Amino acid sequence: MTRKTSPHHNATRRWATLAAVAAGALLLTGCAPWRMWTAADLARDARPYTAQPPQPTQRVLVVGDSTAVGTGASTAADSLPGRMGQDHPQWRIDNLAANGAKFGDVVQQLERADGGYDLVLVLAGGNDVIRFTPEDTLRDQVQQAVALARRKGQQVVLMPCGNVGHAPFFVPPLSWAMSRRSEALHALAREVASAQQVHYVRLLKPRDQDPFVTRSQELNAADGLHPSSAGYAEWYRELVAQGGLNGLTP
Repeated sequence: MTRKTSPHHNATRRWATLAAVAAGALLLTGCAPWRMWTAADLARDARPYTAQPPQPTQRVLVVGDSTAVGTGASTAADSLPGRMGQDHPQWRIDNLAANGAKFGDVVQQLERADGGYDLVLVLAGGNDVIRFTPEDTLRDQVQQAVALARRKGQQVVLMPCGNVGHAPFFVPPLSWAMSRRSEALHALAREVASAQQVHYVRLLKPRDQDPFVTRSQELNAADGLHPSSAGYAEWYRELVAQGGLNGLTP
């Protein structure tokens, strides 16, 4: 005789399976629950930096994910767009970025943006790495985002995040997978940027040369996933050093 399983028993098994998956994820990432809670707290408290001077000399549009929002920075002014605003107080900065955004979401941000910008800065890619966006899907979305950005601004800067596998949030073996996916993201970004003639800023570095490894305590936020205020300062330094703001008047 076949034994019937009660709905309660099925529900219990489902919850047990979910709990096991969650526990496995924590073990794989080496991520204690407090890191996840800290990341959620940082995201909840972060606000995108914007600037609206009365007579702007340049108009800048920022789109992207939590790194464009500035999650992990002590204040919005410490984010990458915030540092741009501090250096260039006469620039108007509109920021449509959102925590958790993937490149597909960046496309939607750009679709609802106005045009006529002097610069469009695209800061994204980390969530596509972490959430395993298929390569073909990601390629289409990056191409679409860059094409839309070119329609919205005279200059476009494509600036994917650094090596996600180097973040303290992850440990082997998952960190190795994150590193491989980060390398694939940057290869794709470089290819699309070259094909569509936009500026690409490379934050990807070998582990022994990555300041987010060699100066980990200083440059990573408390969640071990986002940059700290000092980390965003490092990214902004790279943006300037690699010519991302060339061609814009002060």
